[in-house]
Amino acid sequence: MMHKPELVIFDCDGVLIDSEILSSRTLSEALRRANVDLSPMDVHLHFTGKSERDIRRICEDEYGLTDTDAVFSSWHETLYEAFAVDLMPMDGMPDLVRSLQVKKSVASNSRNERLLLSLGRTVLWESLAPHVYGADSVKNPKPAPDLLLHCAAQHKVKPEASIMIDDSPHGISAAVAAGMMPVGFIDLNDPRPNREIILRKAGAAHIAKGAEELREILRILGCRFDEAEHLHG
Repeated sequence: MMHKPELVIFDCDGVLIDSEILSSRTLSEALRRANVDLSPMDVHLHFTGKSERDIRRICEDEYGLTDTDAVFSSWHETLYEAFAVDLMPMDGMPDLVRSLQVKKSVASNSRNERLLLSLGRTVLWESLAPHVYGADSVKNPKPAPDLLLHCAAQHKVKPEASIMIDDSPHGISAAVAAGMMPVGFIDLNDPRPNREIILRKAGAAHIAKGAEELREILRILGCRFDEAEHLHG
């Protein structure tokens, strides 16, 4: 049994915003221009949930990428263009976040610049800013607990009174290491196999498939919602 929850921390990509397919497609295009032949599905399976620092290292060490800065600069340009046109919040998440009556934060392995140009384009930003923290907010991003502990410290909340919601085993492992309640999130349209098994193995105490299941789990854990806001959101 956890402490009464005072803080809910959300991962961003694949939990709050439907960005992972856009990210995988545009990174695949940038890598293929540099003669690294990875399909969008390859990129999605291998890189989703990892920090850009780790993705760069893997591309260099395992795929022989050499002009890394230029390739990733090109990727950022096309990715942010795609965000401006096609990025949407995950179904039901704006309503859930807006009506949730505890402190809220974001802990993402994306960089802060990317968070501003992705999450910052959506209605979710007004419910979460300024407590939106990317991988470059700390020395060691997820799966280390540092980013989650940073969120809790900014709110002056103890880790044991915090809930972390993530669709990646990196985030779940970080929550376990931080002493927080780990909740796995699954997008029903995610093509990656065995998501529940993977998240459970990482330590997820609960699994939510979509926003409505997440709302019920948060209620069970003791979070309060503004029901009037939910009905009219």
